[in-house]
Amino acid sequence: MSDEVPRYLGLAPYLYYTDATEAVEWLTRVFGFRERVRYIDATGEVFQATLLAGEAEVQVTAVDSTYWESKGVDGPVGQLNVVYVDDVDAQYERVREAVGESVELTTPQDQPYGARLFTVQDVGGNSWTFWQHISDIVDLPVGWQEIRADENGEAGTGEPALGEAVRNDSDLG
Repeated sequence: MSDEVPRYLGLAPYLYYTDATEAVEWLTRVFGFRERVRYIDATGEVFQATLLAGEAEVQVTAVDSTYWESKGVDGPVGQLNVVYVDDVDAQYERVREAVGESVELTTPQDQPYGARLFTVQDVGGNSWTFWQHISDIVDLPVGWQEIRADENGEAGTGEPALGEAVRNDSDLG
């Protein structure tokens, strides 16, 4: 086995929907994703599609209950997808306007880890968090600390490097 670090070319969620045609329509209308390609069956229904969120790909596929039965579960459990945006409040307004009162979504809120975000669930039960980076300052609870990997990607020891300050909310006075 080689010690070379793999050269990753991207990462894309692969999402399951009972009705992939509805999911493609919803994700493009509500979130503003763009459709790259769709594959349809003989009845014209989507069985696979690739959408774009910026340059990031989102794979959408249709599955029925027999797929989940073969896996020994009732259905998909959903997942959380994070989409980075430059203006979370504008995206929130876009989504709120598109779904009206039919879908619950959280209002944008600043987080102690330097992000402003909101979350909404799609027609297939997957959660989507739209995330805007707003600060490099992280306010951690007392006793917590931030440990960053070094420039080689090696995990830190949990101890601050010489001359490095450890910040948490007790430092804020």
